[in-house]
Amino acid sequence: MAQTQVSYGRGLTILAEQKPEHVALVHEGVSLTRADLEGRANRLARVLMERGVSRGDFVTLALPNGVDFVVSAFAIWKVGAVPQPISSRLPEVERSALVDLANPALIIGVDETDYPGRACLPAGFQPPTELSVSALPDCASPERQALASGGSTGRPKLIVDVLPAEFDPDEGFYAVTPGSTALIPGPMYHAGPFLNAHLNILGGGAAILMSRFDAEESLALIERHQVHFVNLVPTMMQRIWRLPEGTRLAYDLSSLRRVVTSGAACPVWLKLAWVDWIGPERFAEAYGASERIGGSMITGSELQERPDSVGRPSAGRKVRVLDPQGGELPPGEIGELFMMPPGGRGSTYRYIGAEATSDGDGWESLGDMGWVDEEGYLYLADRRSDMVVTGGENVYPAEVEAAIDEHPSVHSSVVIGLPDDDLGQRLHAIVEARPAIAAEELTDYLTDRLARYKLPRTFEFVTEPLRDDAGKVRRSRLREARLSQ
Repeated sequence: MAQTQVSYGRGLTILAEQKPEHVALVHEGVSLTRADLEGRANRLARVLMERGVSRGDFVTLALPNGVDFVVSAFAIWKVGAVPQPISSRLPEVERSALVDLANPALIIGVDETDYPGRACLPAGFQPPTELSVSALPDCASPERQALASGGSTGRPKLIVDVLPAEFDPDEGFYAVTPGSTALIPGPMYHAGPFLNAHLNILGGGAAILMSRFDAEESLALIERHQVHFVNLVPTMMQRIWRLPEGTRLAYDLSSLRRVVTSGAACPVWLKLAWVDWIGPERFAEAYGASERIGGSMITGSELQERPDSVGRPSAGRKVRVLDPQGGELPPGEIGELFMMPPGGRGSTYRYIGAEATSDGDGWESLGDMGWVDEEGYLYLADRRSDMVVTGGENVYPAEVEAAIDEHPSVHSSVVIGLPDDDLGQRLHAIVEARPAIAAEELTDYLTDRLARYKLPRTFEFVTEPLRDDAGKVRRSRLREARLSQ
C-alpha cells in the first residue's frame, strides 16, 4: 500500500485540528501547543508572502535555537519556500558569503540596514496581530531545506536537500515511533537537530529545545519532560560522562527509548560506557552526512561485538572502498569511501558553491576513509584531508584523539600536523583538560594505547572548548593559527 505523503505545512494544520492543546514545543519554560504553533506559523507565513516569498524561494534563517526558529521554519514551509538555516553567531563576512550563495528572497534574524536591497525581518520580529491565524492553502516546498557548510577547507557551500517537504505521519525514524518527545541539545542550523526537532513535532510528538548544550541540564530535561529520544554528538556524550557520578546517576532516564550518537567519530570507550550505562537496546550510532548519499547504523548490541564499527549501510544505501587509482579494495583494507543512495546519484541533494567528488561511475565521496569487513560492517579511519604523514607513516588524528579523550581529565582534543624538519610533519595535540595535566603525564598515558609513531610530539593545553555545540571542529583554521604564530 502506498504511503500517504503530507506536506509539512499541511501536517501541522492536521495535528492542530486533531489535538489543539497538545504541547508541541518547549524552550526555556515556554510551551507552545499545536494550536499556538500553527497559528503563529500561519500569521508569519502571511508576512512572508507580503514580502514577496513564493514557492521554491530560499529564506535564510539566522536565529538561535528557540520558539521563533521553529515558528519561522514552519512559516517558510507553509508558503512552499525552502528554509536555509545558518548560525546566528556567524561573523558578518561568513554570513554574507552564504547569503550571496543562497540569494534568498528574505532573511530572518538580521536588520535591513545590514543587507540593503534585500528583504529582512529582524530577530524578535512578531507579525501584526490583525493578521489571520487560519490555515493557508496547501503548498509543499519542492526542497525541504538548504544547509550551510564551511567544510574542512572553510569555503562555504550549501547542501540543498532535494527531497520535497513531505512526510508520512505514521512513519518513525531512528526506531523512534510517532508521538515521541525528543530533546534537541544541538544547534538547529545543523541537519540532525533541524530535522529531529521538526520531524518529532510532525510525528505528533514534541521537541524540547536547549539554547546551548549543558551536560547536567540535558539530564534534568530528560527527566522533567519524560524524553523518549535524544541525538548526541560525542562531545556531548563525553561532557555528560565526565559529570560526577553522583550527579549523572541522580536523574531518572527510564523514559529514554533511543539515544543516537552521530555527527563525528565517537571513541570506542565512550560508546561502550554508554551502552553499559543505559543498556544496549537503547543505544545506537549513526554515520552519514547532510548529503544523505550514504549512511549506516549500528545498535548497542552489535557494538558489543564490533565496537569499532559504525554498522552496515542502511535503507538501501551502498558503499565501495577504493584505492587512489580507483580500484575497489577487498575487505579489511583502508581506502576512500564512495557511496550511492538507493535512488541513484542526484536523488538526495545538490550543491551550491561546490562540486561533488565522484569516481566517474556516479558513486560519490565525502572524503572519509575506512574499510569494510567480510560481513559488510563499515569501519571509519578519518577524513582524507585530515590524515597526517609523519616520518613516512600515515596517522589518522581521530584515532589519536580517541586515546587522548579517554584520560579522565580530558574534555576534548584536536590533533593536527605541523611542519617538522626531520619528520616532515609532527603530531601536535591541542587539549582541553580540567583539572590541568602535564604533557609528560599524558604522554605516559598514551604510550600503552598508541604505537610510538602515533604519539604527539608536542602538546598545547587550552581552557576554551575546541569543538562547537554540534561537535564540529575546523582543523584547517587551528593549523593556520599555529603556523602564523
